[in-house]
Amino acid sequence: MNNKTLSILSYITIIGWVIAFVKSKDLTPKSDLVNYHLKQGFGIFIVSLILNIALSVVVAAVPSLYFLSYIGYILFILWIFGIINAANEQKKPIPVIGKIFENQFGFIN
Repeated sequence: MNNKTLSILSYITIIGWVIAFVKSKDLTPKSDLVNYHLKQGFGIFIVSLILNIALSVVVAAVPSLYFLSYIGYILFILWIFGIINAANEQKKPIPVIGKIFENQFGFIN
C-alpha cells in the first residue's frame, strides 16, 4: 500500500487504523505523512470513544439532555476533515482538536 492509502485507512475505524499501523512498520523509508495521520486518526478515535461514553451516561441520567447527542455529528465532520487532508496528502491537523495529537502517541513513531 502506498502512503496515501495508509493515511486514509488510518481514519477508517479502529480496525483500519491497526492495519495502517502494522503496514506502516513495513515502509522503508518511514513516512512522516502516514505517522502524522496515524496520530490524528488515533486521537479522534480516543476523543469520540470518551465523548460517546460520557454522553451516554449523561443522557441516561438526565434524558432531557438528549440534544447533546448531536455532538456526534460534529465529530463526524471532524473525521471527514481528517480523511480529506489524508487524501490530499497534507499534514494539516483536524480542526479544533488536531493540534493536541501532533506530539502525542510516541509509540506510533
